[in-house]
Amino acid sequence: MGTASGREPGRCRGTFTALALTVALFVTGVLGGCGLVAKQDGSTPPPGGPVSTGAGPGGQDTERSVQASPATPTPTTTPGKGPACPALRCTSVLVTGDMLVHAQLWQQAQQDAAAAGNSGLDFRPLLEGQRRYITSSDVAICHQETPVGRAEGPFSAYPSFNVPPQIITATKEVGYQACTTGSNHTIDRGTDGLLRTLDRLDGAGLKHTGSYRTELESQGILIMQTAAAKVAIIEATYGLNGLVPEHPWQVDMLDAPAMIAKAEKARALGVDIVLAAMHAGDEYSNEPNSQQREVAHALADSGQFNLVYGHHTHSVLPIENYNGTWIVYGLGNGITELSPWYVVNNEGLLVRVQFGQDAAGRWSATDLAWAPSVIVRDPYRWCSVAADAPQGPCAGPTADAAARKRTLGVVESLGAPAPGAHELLITKEP
Repeated sequence: MGTASGREPGRCRGTFTALALTVALFVTGVLGGCGLVAKQDGSTPPPGGPVSTGAGPGGQDTERSVQASPATPTPTTTPGKGPACPALRCTSVLVTGDMLVHAQLWQQAQQDAAAAGNSGLDFRPLLEGQRRYITSSDVAICHQETPVGRAEGPFSAYPSFNVPPQIITATKEVGYQACTTGSNHTIDRGTDGLLRTLDRLDGAGLKHTGSYRTELESQGILIMQTAAAKVAIIEATYGLNGLVPEHPWQVDMLDAPAMIAKAEKARALGVDIVLAAMHAGDEYSNEPNSQQREVAHALADSGQFNLVYGHHTHSVLPIENYNGTWIVYGLGNGITELSPWYVVNNEGLLVRVQFGQDAAGRWSATDLAWAPSVIVRDPYRWCSVAADAPQGPCAGPTADAAARKRTLGVVESLGAPAPGAHELLITKEP
């Protein structure tokens, strides 16, 4: 999110035997649930939820070692969710941009709660349009840009955010399983705000990475388990708006060697797919800056990452296939209030990537699809302007077409269609 320059008036581990693991993967593949992972005490958590190998509250339950999949994959295809699986097994990951809550959005949430005969705030209607995309993916990851306050407030927006925690409840209820939390606003409200946000995420059942309660927790790796694969997320931010955290380990700062070291650690834990999320860039620009390019290329060149993606600029940025690794430079805003000054602030990008495992056991991206979105108001809603118009008109046919055209031009400006990036048409999938 923005700097403190004031120029954003509109926003802002026991182990399984090989046989047991094969059986577990078979069972979870058939049931379509999440895989089983042995915990450090030898017990097995129930299926149905992603697993984090990072430390839990207070630094407990750190770094459970998980055994990698068998070297030779089972012959049964695990299709996962999304397009047809061209590999032995597949899994899909969905990512979206900044969750940026301003006053107009919490006023809308109050109105939506009242309309349903409830008190308080309800952000679900604002996010509801994303559900159809989330349910067509195995893992969905949001970016919780700002710290949250107490349920009763007081709340504040730019330049020092303290937003309603009900946004986290709604994020979980529309289907997200994890959120990144490292941004230039992470310590707007100091350590208290950071802790409050992580506690709320835990309370909602959302995994998280990017900011931490303890130094031990900061050394962990967030790993999401699907029926087919283990997916790690490593995230960092370019800065903190000039603020200094109480402890340097509280927020991961953007540093390619440090991120690569975490990825190598994840691989040693048996992770199949590693994602890098960068909170960086120039606000309202439609081009990646030199820092974004340099760090993204360094991450890709390391051979440790299967996807690099970014947020922060409040604008959609290009998608690039760099030496075989997809880089999504900027997802724009997931949600935000409308800006009368910057039309790009009102637009976003939802990206779903399918990963497949070949006969040699290697995982790579087999499909990358994106859907353009806008924020509309009266009432405030997230709305897809993809060609299949799954929600119907958003801001109107002319405005929707213009937003889609503008997004298309930016997304494809670094040649993304040639290696296979394409628009995500959710209504045409089985």
